[in-house]
Amino acid sequence: MKDVTNHYAYRIRWSAEDGEYVGTCAEFPGLSWLDDSPADALVGIQRVAREAVADMRVNGENPPEPYADRTYSGRFLVRIPPEEHRKLAVEAAEQGISLNRLAANRLANA
Repeated sequence: MKDVTNHYAYRIRWSAEDGEYVGTCAEFPGLSWLDDSPADALVGIQRVAREAVADMRVNGENPPEPYADRTYSGRFLVRIPPEEHRKLAVEAAEQGISLNRLAANRLANA
C-alpha cells in the first residue's frame, strides 16, 4: 500500500506553554509531538502519523486522505445572518464587484 503520510499536512510551531516545538498533522487533529528542535518535531509527528495509519490498516480502517491529494471544486456555502449578507452586498455594489468577488478577496487577505 502507498505511504499516504508523505502527503499529509504537517505543521511545526513553538509552544511557549510547553517550552518546546510541537508538531501536528491536520489529517489527525488528535496527534502531536513535542521536541527541542523543529526538525525533530517534524520527524516525530511523521512517525506518529505513520504508526496511526499502520494501526488503522491492521484494524481494517481507511486512513484519512491527505488534504493535498483531495479534489476541490472551488465552491463552498457560507451561512451568515441576513443583516450581514445585506451589508456585504451593498459593499460589493459600492465597489462595483460581485458579492462572490468581495468574499473571495476577503478570504484571500485574511
